[in-house]
Formats: sequence, C-alpha cells, structure tokens
Amino acid sequence: MFSKQEAQQIKKEFWTAFGKSFPRKWLLYNTKVKDFSFKFSADNRKVEVSIDIEMKDEIFRNAYYEKIWSLETILEEEFVGEFFKEEHYMLDNGKVIARIWVEKHNVSIFNRNNWQEIFEFFVEKMDAFERFYYEY
Repeated sequence: MFSKQEAQQIKKEFWTAFGKSFPRKWLLYNTKVKDFSFKFSADNRKVEVSIDIEMKDEIFRNAYYEKIWSLETILEEEFVGEFFKEEHYMLDNGKVIARIWVEKHNVSIFNRNNWQEIFEFFVEKMDAFERFYYEY
C-alpha cells in the first residue's frame, strides 16, 4: 500500500497525465447554472463521470433532476449508455445532492497500467454528458 503522501503524488501524476493526454477544456463547473456541475472521480476500485445537482433548495434540485429524468431514454440510448441516478445521493461530507453518473469498475488510479483505459472512459462519457447538456 502507499503512504498518504505517495497516494497524493500518484493522484497528482494521474490528473496531470490525463490533462496532457487529452488537452481539452471540459465544461465541469462552467455550466452557467449555479450548483450544477460535471465531475470526474477516481479511486482504487472504480472511476466515475457524473452530473451533480447540488442546489441547497430541494425544490430547485428536484426540478433539475426531474428534467434530466424526463429525458432518461434519450440520455441512455443516444449519449452515455447505461447510467445510475439517485435523487437523494449523500456525499461523504453528509451533503445531499442529486447525481446522475456512469462508472467503470476494476480499474485503479494507483495502477498506471489502467490509466489509458480510465482516460478513454473519461473522455467518452464526459463528452457524451456535455453533448447531452448542450442539446437539452
């Protein structure tokens, strides 16, 4: 296993390598909608690409979630394929958000042999989420 410092260094190298391999400006937090963002995440077991709807006001959060939910078939069939959704997703810090995400298992940010596979997954799925966002 890695020390905390070694793990941090590997993560830094991973994200730097991803940025260099795929130098593109991703939408991420620049959606023009407050508390609505796209995220990449990676750990030692899986990676995810998600749409996070983080509005504190549950009515607004649910409205955005319902809008995407109403387009579920289009999102799945024309853009990202199989995905997961949770209207009341609890983050590690206890905050409740709505999340729509895709994930890939059996890959690790700590295994450099997985990096290219992870990068390609990230690019494919984030691009699909962004295209969906721009269109709908």
